[in-house]
Amino acid sequence: MNDKKILALCGLVMAASTAAAQTGATGSPAAPAAPAVAEARAGLVKSVRGEVQLLGGGAEPRAAAAGDALSPIDRLQTGKDSGASVVLRDGTQLVVGPSSRLDLKQFHFDSTTHDGGMLLSLLRGSLRMVTGLIGKTHPDAVRVETQTAVIGIRGTDFIVEVDPQP
Repeated sequence: MNDKKILALCGLVMAASTAAAQTGATGSPAAPAAPAVAEARAGLVKSVRGEVQLLGGGAEPRAAAAGDALSPIDRLQTGKDSGASVVLRDGTQLVVGPSSRLDLKQFHFDSTTHDGGMLLSLLRGSLRMVTGLIGKTHPDAVRVETQTAVIGIRGTDFIVEVDPQP
């Protein structure tokens, strides 16, 4: 997939996410959750385009929909010509492109102290990431793995693309 297609899909998913947030569409939390519930979730799926599945905790894969919660350890998988936008509790925005597999391997965040960390693994496909509070206050605590490299975050907005191994 070329850069123009990836950027176009990222733009479509981000635009849908922004529109949903501005109109109060499904996916925005109605009220603050109890601390135990908030800790159990890493973030929310803000928008979905095409075939997107969530796989987590040994459960059967399920179709992802706007408003679905992500646990601190979860997998998001997109089909061809599909994509998803996710917002984590620290404000990090993730846009997962077509034919992608993204594993959220670790996520923890204290909203009072802004301490936390995250580890993402992009096994195939593309990812655009705009870092939130963790990346801004503790950039060393944010890592993105691919099959050939580990990316330490030093910027706040970047795109990673991984071609599947033959």
